[in-house]
Amino acid sequence: MAEGFRWRLADDDGGQGALFDEGPASWQRGVGEFRGMEFLHVRAKTIINEVPAASRMPFRYTINAYRGCSHACRYCVQPDTPVLMANGRTEAIGDLEVGDLVYGTVRAGRYRHYVPTPVLAHWWTVKRAYRVRLADGTKLIASGDHRFLTEQRGWKHVTGASSGRDCRPHLTTNNQLVGVGHLASSPKHGTEYRLGYLCGMIRGDAHIGIHPLRRNSGSMSFTHQFRLALVDEEALDRTEEFLDGFGVPTTSFEFSRATPNRKALTAIRTQRKESVERIRHLIAWPRRPSDGWRKGFLAGIFDAEGSSSCGIFRIANTDPAIIETTIECLRHFGFRVAIDAARGRQLKYVRILGGFRERLRFFLMTDPAITRKRTFDGLAIKSDAKLHVVAIEDLGVEIPMVDITTGTGDFIADGVVSHNCFARPTHDYLGLNIGEDFERKIVVKVNAVERLRVELRSPKWHGDPIAMGTNTDPYQRCEGKYRLTRGIIEALGEAANPFSILTKSTLILRDLDVLTAAAARTDVHTSFSIGTLDDEVWRMTEPGTPRPRQRIEAVRKLNNAGIPCGVLVAPVLPGLSDRPEQIAEVVEACVDAGATSIGAIALHLRPGVREHYMDWLAGARPDLLPLYRERFGTRSYQPKAAQHEISRVVGDVLDRTQPGQPRRSFRTSHERDDPARPPADTDPPAQQTRLF
Repeated sequence: MAEGFRWRLADDDGGQGALFDEGPASWQRGVGEFRGMEFLHVRAKTIINEVPAASRMPFRYTINAYRGCSHACRYCVQPDTPVLMANGRTEAIGDLEVGDLVYGTVRAGRYRHYVPTPVLAHWWTVKRAYRVRLADGTKLIASGDHRFLTEQRGWKHVTGASSGRDCRPHLTTNNQLVGVGHLASSPKHGTEYRLGYLCGMIRGDAHIGIHPLRRNSGSMSFTHQFRLALVDEEALDRTEEFLDGFGVPTTSFEFSRATPNRKALTAIRTQRKESVERIRHLIAWPRRPSDGWRKGFLAGIFDAEGSSSCGIFRIANTDPAIIETTIECLRHFGFRVAIDAARGRQLKYVRILGGFRERLRFFLMTDPAITRKRTFDGLAIKSDAKLHVVAIEDLGVEIPMVDITTGTGDFIADGVVSHNCFARPTHDYLGLNIGEDFERKIVVKVNAVERLRVELRSPKWHGDPIAMGTNTDPYQRCEGKYRLTRGIIEALGEAANPFSILTKSTLILRDLDVLTAAAARTDVHTSFSIGTLDDEVWRMTEPGTPRPRQRIEAVRKLNNAGIPCGVLVAPVLPGLSDRPEQIAEVVEACVDAGATSIGAIALHLRPGVREHYMDWLAGARPDLLPLYRERFGTRSYQPKAAQHEISRVVGDVLDRTQPGQPRRSFRTSHERDDPARPPADTDPPAQQTRLF
């Protein structure tokens, strides 16, 4: 086995010596959170690896903290599962994007508390579907590996067994999940909703009237006036938009400036007689209010006169008609209410009973405009919702599913706390297979950071540039657990040693702080591998990775943060992603995102990878097999003509999009630097990227 821990090429110069301590005692099975995966802990003898001279790679030294790749996600739910956002609204998990803020949880004292947390990664896959039914009617469709938080027993997978091979904590009908239960659907802002909203907002907080005006001649005339002044411009903008949709234009103005004790007020108004009369007509009480009108009215009166703080939800007003209508609308939707009267005043308060679960139902069902009134940062998760498991049903089908990575490691999926996730040839070298083992047996160099610090201090080390991501992604899921890449970045930054990172994962954005600190001391370059923007091709070939357009946005964010980030259009797949317009689409998006370098790598298939890829192609696209046999024959690389065509397309796009400017650096897989020369700073390292 020890001999397998080496760089080995068919005609290399011997590579370097053993990478790990020899002997079976050096292998330990890690205690991982990912069921069905093994983390093989090893203590590396060296962490800075020298690449064989026979390699085509444009760099001399590399670091890989992991061997194998776990990007094939296992924890996932169906795409239309509603996720609770940090603005108090919901979004389907399939529509989320990296950078979105959702609610996660943190434990403090006896309870978990809701906290906003960013989406760090988002990806699709296909998994067997199971339906979890709860007593309150909530139905959750997830993979068998997905985990939900239970009241007494912590995190549990959807399926499992009490003994044997599939033994793991799993849901049973004795479990109670943590959360508030099914999240209500947001209302459509149709005509009835808009009329209701305007009625609630304008009757609750606006000034509308007719005022007499005595002229200099002594005659009387009348002015018509509508004015609405608010601190929260979200509600003001919505009112202005709704009025404009009904043919009532208004103008905006500064009503009062901010003072040390008061916030600024912005207002909208109109003094046109026909407009004011139109507004009076729009806010008339309906004889038979529809559900849409009722939801709009409740949203409008809450934005105008409502509050939700310290666990108390209430709407205040002195107008009996408004109070009566508010109570009727709330009871119509099944809310329990209490009415309090202010002593010695006509002011009355309408309160919703039932705790946070009912308050959240109100917010989601009616959709008030003012975000600050509907958020609940830091609130403890306590609920009387009936969330015990009624049934777990195998639906017997595989469906597309989605998962995310968040800063807290969890999110709220349809009202319950849900867990989320955190180069094949090297596995062959390690005596493991390059198929399933590559995805399920991850070699973790647990001493990578401490070993790196030792090697950087060695007199033999001369501070050459180091490439990461040259074989397996340094930001795969298990990085969320081991955090080795983050430690490596810190060590390289402290030593002022230049380095580059190639990744497919938007998880790199988590480490912007240490990347920025390192970039202040040395040359730091990052690159994303983005082979296509075609969603169909992406789902087919890279189902466990973030969406390509999310990676494009990550390129933009890194460059905006001062971290140079380029792109490898790689691998370009014959018959799948090699049409000129497909390549051009990726390059144009990269230019728009400010990519500092744009490379292109044609697919190459070395022995081992070749067999695995061709087996996959035979099942996924058998019609392409003749093309691949023609392109590759018995070779690992495609003919130079095919590779030069990719270079030509990239170059033409750069010339067109950057006229008069020097071309951004690019390389195709047949090009090779002198291995004795460090890579140019603008050139990202070439690699064969993972396809499955």
